[in-house]
Amino acid sequence: MEHVLEKTTMNTFQKTLNALCITPLGFFALVLLLLLPVIPPFNQEYLIRWMVVGLFMAAQAVAFDFTGGYINIVNFGFAAFVGLGAYTSGILCAKLGLSPWIGMFIGIIPAGLVGFLTGILTLRLRGIFAAVMAWFISLAIWGLAIKLVFLTEGPLGLNCPTLLETSSNLPYFYIIFAMFIITYVILKRVVRSNMGLAFTAIGQNMDAARTSGINPVRYRIINFTLSCAFAGWLGGFYAHYYGILMPEIMHTTKTVEVLVIVYLGGRASLWGGAAIAIPFVVAMELVRSEFSNYPGLHFIFYGLFLILIMIYYPGGFAHLYETLTDRFRKL
Repeated sequence: MEHVLEKTTMNTFQKTLNALCITPLGFFALVLLLLLPVIPPFNQEYLIRWMVVGLFMAAQAVAFDFTGGYINIVNFGFAAFVGLGAYTSGILCAKLGLSPWIGMFIGIIPAGLVGFLTGILTLRLRGIFAAVMAWFISLAIWGLAIKLVFLTEGPLGLNCPTLLETSSNLPYFYIIFAMFIITYVILKRVVRSNMGLAFTAIGQNMDAARTSGINPVRYRIINFTLSCAFAGWLGGFYAHYYGILMPEIMHTTKTVEVLVIVYLGGRASLWGGAAIAIPFVVAMELVRSEFSNYPGLHFIFYGLFLILIMIYYPGGFAHLYETLTDRFRKL
């Protein structure tokens, strides 16, 4: 009887993990991550803050890879969609007194809408041309954030109410952890659906996908809209975590940071960039703190990492993990 009960419990556990698109190893890694901020020496405020930033970057990497990894369009304007959601929520809360918890979700609307329009504009474009078009749109949004001073406060910075009245980073860690899990699970389930198969087909060969009966117009629009909507939601968290918004949040360098994480983690995996994000952020923060006399040094590392990964291991961390797992199973 105990054996049957134990087997039933294990089957239920496995089904739950499958529904969440998480492997047993991934589950235990997430549990460890949940406990990490309360375990010395990782319970120090500056380390928890780095982990918050790491999870924020991990969630962005998932949303970015959803487009770049599956329909093969690198959204160079990704940071602008994060900023659009952030400014929408920040303006509503700072100037109209709306609750930040509500503002975060309203930020999804303009980011998703502009993502929808971006999808329409890039329908006839492929590869680098679609990426450049997305970049041009981001430059326009960035310019509006700088020039509409009466609304955004421009370079002076827009003061936004924070989500919580506390100076501790620990509650924000668990908030962004939950947002990361929601982003990953929803987008991963989309990828595993028939829609995800259509995305992959479009990314590999659009003409062949069209011949097979897939409508590239429809699926590219859906993909862009979903990715940008999640970017806007994460932007709302950014606004109410830092408490101040500057137009720099939309700068192309912010997109490059996410792009580096995605490529190091492995494109078209969703989880690869997320797994790399926290170690990467911690490493870059250490570089910034140790070499504070050399501002911008971390950008050199970005370039080196991208060159090395593209030459020697284009599949990234996700491919390395799969290779090692296959070898272990054969043994």
